[in-house]
Amino acid sequence: MLRKTIILLLFFAITACGPGKKRRTYSKTRTVTVEGSTTDTSPKPKSKKEGRKNDKANEIISTALTFSGTRYKYGGTTKKGMDCSGLVYVSLKENDIMFPRASYQMALEGEKIQVAHVEKGDLLFFKTSKTGKRINHVGLVVDVNGDDIKFIHATTSRGVLVSSLREGYWNSAFVKAMRIL
Repeated sequence: MLRKTIILLLFFAITACGPGKKRRTYSKTRTVTVEGSTTDTSPKPKSKKEGRKNDKANEIISTALTFSGTRYKYGGTTKKGMDCSGLVYVSLKENDIMFPRASYQMALEGEKIQVAHVEKGDLLFFKTSKTGKRINHVGLVVDVNGDDIKFIHATTSRGVLVSSLREGYWNSAFVKAMRIL
């Protein structure tokens, strides 16, 4: 009986020594459907205005991509350090577009669009704070491939990089998309 008790106590001691904090994984995905959409995917001819808009979007994206790898710095707007709204602000300013500096102010500009209609050059807004009630993060859409939306932004941990809206963290923090061009 004493032997069984010792073995049982030893078993509980070993299983209680496992990892104390489980890592949280995000598997929440968003599925977007558009009512009344058709299956016609043939390319439509683009107008001159759309062509100019795409050129401007590509110029802004090109500017933003020059900051890839730049470390994060709160309030930063240079290659020495950059924050998310600083990246968008500088990319737009260098292409002659004046825009507010803070992400929550940027979120008030432009036309709100559905995720299904996001294009290159649009802005994505996020709430990354669990307690905060206002938008505190922004990214610039650099590529749209089907339902995979890539955006450039600056994170506190990894600096300026391109991420996907399909990633669980960004998908769950997503608030809205805005068209500014």
